[in-house]
Amino acid sequence: MSGEIRLPKLPLSSEIETRAVLKKLSTARAALAGLNGIAESIPNERIIINTLALQEAKDSSAIENIVTTHDELYSSDSQAHQFVSLAAKEVYNYAHALLEGYQQVKQTGLLTSNNIIALQALLEENDAGFRKVPGTVLKNEQTGEVVYMPPQNHADIVSLMGNLEHFINDDSLSDIDPVIKMAIIHHQFESIHPFYDGNGRTGRIVNILYLVKEGLLKLPILYLSRFINQNKAAYYNLLQQTRQTEQWEPWILYILDAVEQTALQTSDMIRDIKVLMTGHKQKIRTELPKVYSQDLINSLFRHPYTKIEFVKKDLNVARKTAARYLDSLCEIDLLHKKKLGKENYYFNDDLISLLINVGSLKRDRENAAIIKTTHR
Repeated sequence: MSGEIRLPKLPLSSEIETRAVLKKLSTARAALAGLNGIAESIPNERIIINTLALQEAKDSSAIENIVTTHDELYSSDSQAHQFVSLAAKEVYNYAHALLEGYQQVKQTGLLTSNNIIALQALLEENDAGFRKVPGTVLKNEQTGEVVYMPPQNHADIVSLMGNLEHFINDDSLSDIDPVIKMAIIHHQFESIHPFYDGNGRTGRIVNILYLVKEGLLKLPILYLSRFINQNKAAYYNLLQQTRQTEQWEPWILYILDAVEQTALQTSDMIRDIKVLMTGHKQKIRTELPKVYSQDLINSLFRHPYTKIEFVKKDLNVARKTAARYLDSLCEIDLLHKKKLGKENYYFNDDLISLLINVGSLKRDRENAAIIKTTHR
């Protein structure tokens, strides 16, 4: 790679809404609408916001080779700023940035360059802002070959980000559908690569926040990073291919497919969480009526690995009472107790299984339906 690719200013002049794109758009929009509908049926939205934000953070970080286990993740305590590993801390930083960005967009209805700088600062725990020193290049991890050189001049970065901010917030600039527009915004942001570090994760947060801003996503729960992680080679190849050829259709179809598949998978997960919550609620009501409360159910589903301190805070009860509740739940096999490091944790195994296996849920249900039909 000999030099920079000159990035276009937005909006693009080429045809974007091709027949194939519009056909794919209709199914992606339907899947998004379905996700919003099922999310509204959860009695306490903080359950799915907290749980899915952490899963999105885990998978988005994994794309950048920041890999953590569920044990490291759930046995960390972000409230006390106690993290089992550096990777777990970075995942929690991502989830925190996502939720802070969500609140900001809901309050202002805008997604500005300053918002994006603030997101990256939360991720990286620094205030370096946009790149000022040239020398940033993107390399092939295996060969070390330079595959892309983003803009090097600070003034160019500021100008391109100003143009991107205008494109994000001024609907009069373009009448293309917001989901398609999100695909263009993401490509442009990743191509500008405005920060020294954290560009990929920041860009994936921007995707979610833009859909929230446009009213297409009511909660920040679109689980795009798992799809990208599972199709990472195509993601990076299409980013570069689009820069070189200026043929946008393959990239936009990829992102629309990511939106559709992610929305369907997340909808399935939320349905299964609802079923699981109902089952837990009925079992506790029946077998531990003196322990049961809706606050306890909510706490158990906010923390897949819970501990006495979490229940104590969530229910505003004494430590001894919280410990008794958790031990009682172990006795009826809703939780199991395990020591990690110096603390005891109480595992909601069924919930953990759902979170780990998202994506296979729909296939399992469809396979079960096929088997049932076959044996009629």
